[in-house]
Amino acid sequence: MRSGAAQMIPADPLHAGRPAQCPAASSTVIRHLGLAEYLPTYEAMRRFTEGRDAATPDELWVLEHAPVYTVGIAGRKEHFPRISKIALERVDRGGQVTYHGPGQIVIYTLLDLRRRNLGVRALVRRLEGAVIELLHGYRIDANAREDAPGVYVAGAKIAALGLRVRNGCCYHGLSLNVDMDLAPFSAINPCGFPGLEVTQLRDLGVRDPAEAIAEKILDKLAAGI
Repeated sequence: MRSGAAQMIPADPLHAGRPAQCPAASSTVIRHLGLAEYLPTYEAMRRFTEGRDAATPDELWVLEHAPVYTVGIAGRKEHFPRISKIALERVDRGGQVTYHGPGQIVIYTLLDLRRRNLGVRALVRRLEGAVIELLHGYRIDANAREDAPGVYVAGAKIAALGLRVRNGCCYHGLSLNVDMDLAPFSAINPCGFPGLEVTQLRDLGVRDPAEAIAEKILDKLAAGI
C-alpha cells in the first residue's frame, strides 16, 4: 500500500484515471486517480463543482494523497502541527486539521444534494454508515459520534469526514486509514481533539489490498447514497 512518489493529476481530472459507472447508480461516475498531490485535486474539485449544472452526473473520486495536513475553515492554530516538515494547506471544508498520506483511501463525493433530496447531515450519516458496515464485515466493532463526525474503533479514529456545499452540491468527502504511517497524526490534535488516538485496518488485522477495500466502500456508497 505504501508505494511510489506522488503524481500530479492533470489540470483536467475529468480525463484522468479510470472512469466507470457506479454499479447501483448509472448516473454516477467513479474515477480512480491513484496517488495524487493534494492541491491540484482540491482545485479540480472546486472547478468541477463551480462548472456543473443540473444535468452534470455526480462523481466519486478514489485516490491516495502524498503526505499533507489539511485545515478546515474553522481551523485553530493550537491544533496545527507542532513539529513537522509536511506541508499544511488551508481548505474550505468543515472541521479542523487532519493528515492525509499514502496508505489512506480517500473518496471525494461530488454530489448534487438537491437532485438526490439529501441533506448534509444525512449524507454524513450515510458516509459513516458505509464505513461502519465495511468494518463490521471484517468483524470490527465500529461506531460514529454525534459530537465528532467520523468513524471510531474502541475510541480511536479510523475514518475522517469533511464536506463543503456550494449551490446545493457538495465536494470533499471521507478518508479511511488502511496501511499507512500514523506518526504524522501525533504532531497534531486530530480533528481538533487533543490526545485523540488514531488507528488503521492493518493494525486491526485486515490484510486485504487497498483496491479491494475501496471497491467494497464504493459498493456500499452506491447502495446508500
